[in-house]
Amino acid sequence: MKLGLSTYSLHGSLSSGAMTVLDVIDYTAELGGQHVEIVPLSYSLSENPELTMQIVERARQQGIELSNYAIGANFLTDDPDAYEREIERVISEVDIAARLGVKLMRHDVASSPDVSIANFNRHLGRLADACRRVADHAANYGITTSVENHGFLIQHADRVQALIQAVDRPNYKTTLDVGNFVCADENPVAAVQKNLPFASMVHIKDFYMRPSHRNPGAGWFTSTSGVYLRGAIIGQGDLDMWKILHTIKASGYDGYISVEFEGMEDGMTGSRIGMENVQRIWDEV
Repeated sequence: MKLGLSTYSLHGSLSSGAMTVLDVIDYTAELGGQHVEIVPLSYSLSENPELTMQIVERARQQGIELSNYAIGANFLTDDPDAYEREIERVISEVDIAARLGVKLMRHDVASSPDVSIANFNRHLGRLADACRRVADHAANYGITTSVENHGFLIQHADRVQALIQAVDRPNYKTTLDVGNFVCADENPVAAVQKNLPFASMVHIKDFYMRPSHRNPGAGWFTSTSGVYLRGAIIGQGDLDMWKILHTIKASGYDGYISVEFEGMEDGMTGSRIGMENVQRIWDEV
């Protein structure tokens, strides 16, 4: 496997201006990472095309790969014009991914307060059409696009698979986030095992979990059924990271593994310990 860091892990420092995305690349190299995943929050490549080439050059200088380009998107709208505009916008982001030189790109698919299976089924065909058009454009560059299991509506393992099968393109897969399944109240070990065959890359994330009747206070959010969740340093939360990483390793997966830290601790500390723990646990299992 190739271990690296998502720039999302340093979102706090990026949003405050304490770090730039180029600093994150340097920090990843300092930690011994093999790749960086580009997640344009607190910076924009569409509005600052010069930054794209700066990222490519800094990664080259540091001797690490650019693995994945991950952006937001929402094709769930009843407005036909808005639907087309969003597809065209995401297609234009594929062009940015090509300029970065990545072969993987994750884009969101849908967001809705109604996370029922009925709502998912109602819109599946239209969502799949949008993803298929993006994937077909990406195929011209040899890029594989993907859906991540997040956003509640498309967070369950089976819903992710249903979308992949509906899109029906060899270059459309899933960015498999091992932690996000608990947001949909799924067993992360079982869900990881289900979706590994469809993974283009893997995100490693950890959570603290508390039952719905025990409100821990500020800093927590809730799963679909009301379980309280808070981001944790990988290996220090409540997920069985040993079993999860054993499952991934035993499957023969040898692609990119990206550390995603979203806890309350300092991002540099959380990222460093997280990367150390993933490597250590991987070696142990």
